[in-house]
Amino acid sequence: MPVHEPGLQDKGSLDTESCWALLERVVASPQLSRAARMREFLLYVGRRALKEGCDQIPEQEIGSAVFGRPPSYDTNADNIVRVNATDLRKRVEAYFEADGAHETVILDIPRGSYKPVFHYRAAAPRLVEPKSNTPILPSAPAIDVSVAALPDLHPAPAPTSDRRLLVLSGLLIAALAIVCGVLLVQNRTMRRSLYAWRSTPAVNSFWSGILDARPNTDVVLADTSFALIEDITKQSIPLNEYLSRSYIAQLQSQDLSQDRRDDLMLISQRNNGSLGDFHAAQRILGLDPFTNKMHLYDARDFMPKLLKQDNVILVGSRKSNPWEDLFLGSLNFSVEYDPDRHVNFVKNHAPTAGEQAIYTSAPPSEPNSGYSVVAYLPNPDQGGKVLILAGTDSQATEGAGEFLTSEDSLASFQKMLHVPALPYFEVLLKTTHLNGTPMDAKIVAYRIYPDLH
Repeated sequence: MPVHEPGLQDKGSLDTESCWALLERVVASPQLSRAARMREFLLYVGRRALKEGCDQIPEQEIGSAVFGRPPSYDTNADNIVRVNATDLRKRVEAYFEADGAHETVILDIPRGSYKPVFHYRAAAPRLVEPKSNTPILPSAPAIDVSVAALPDLHPAPAPTSDRRLLVLSGLLIAALAIVCGVLLVQNRTMRRSLYAWRSTPAVNSFWSGILDARPNTDVVLADTSFALIEDITKQSIPLNEYLSRSYIAQLQSQDLSQDRRDDLMLISQRNNGSLGDFHAAQRILGLDPFTNKMHLYDARDFMPKLLKQDNVILVGSRKSNPWEDLFLGSLNFSVEYDPDRHVNFVKNHAPTAGEQAIYTSAPPSEPNSGYSVVAYLPNPDQGGKVLILAGTDSQATEGAGEFLTSEDSLASFQKMLHVPALPYFEVLLKTTHLNGTPMDAKIVAYRIYPDLH
């Protein structure tokens, strides 16, 4: 199906194949490579327009097909498509201004529509030298002036104004040099304050091995809406069903009342998080505030290909962050959930002397306590590293983040192990909190894996 643009017949029509190839280049560009839902959005509307010949693509259709909304949802109450379309337009424009600056054909999504439009890039106007209307006059006869005919002239002294200009220029250069020096000192001072952890031995030793080793580190936040669905259905949904979102259709076949199924569908459309998980991630992201080497993702938007090329930090227990399915076989301590008692607990898969097999969250005798697990492991599929921070409650997860960014905590752990640098490890922490704020985290048990290096 050729795509014609009025007024551009001299350039020829645009065929479907070339337009689709252009759309695939946009999807694969850095502007969309880390935005899974944006790529899905653009591919869907592009397929509907180019391969299926649709003149209009309704908002409700996109919301259902791309964002998992019910087919008859109210677009006035839920503006997810419009919000994401605005973001998508900006990303597409950014591609053609940067990586796609060489493209002769461009696409855009006009406001008020979701159908991509393809057209030739407007050529930059050529600058034409204007024709002069000034008449050409005959040239004046040449005058031969010899040096001998000139009077004996002595060079005149430089005017006072020129000397003043030189002095002022010198003063201005000196002032600029002073200002640059002051700004340089201020910049170094600010960097030292923002990167103060690099001057703390234990924290620097641990985190520089992660942040300086590979190009990117991805922090993946838990999906508490997903955890609530597992609570209600009393089922543990595996990672592959979470990524394909096939579990959403299965909710309608559950042996539940229609009202309960409707509630589950409503929950599946939300993407909620935990305040403790966010605070833990905030502490980690604060280690490197000004570079683009650290990226924050929701569990729903993270992609398997990033797991193969980046360091990964998973925040939250397996119930709310199913990406941990990939590493459960490597863990001795795991945060698990009893659906019948609605209790989170830590399972010690191979207890040693003096250790418990089960550590239950917040026993009645200690209502302001919880447990968290911190695991530092290599990624078995590539050279990156994996950190897992999981707690039996939100405050315990936040306590795990505080443990990993505290000089006192890491130095004490390093001293306990009698090692110059921390190896790969797992540590079980008992945390106490007051009014939702973690107050203390004590090491209950640990495992180290020096041979994994």
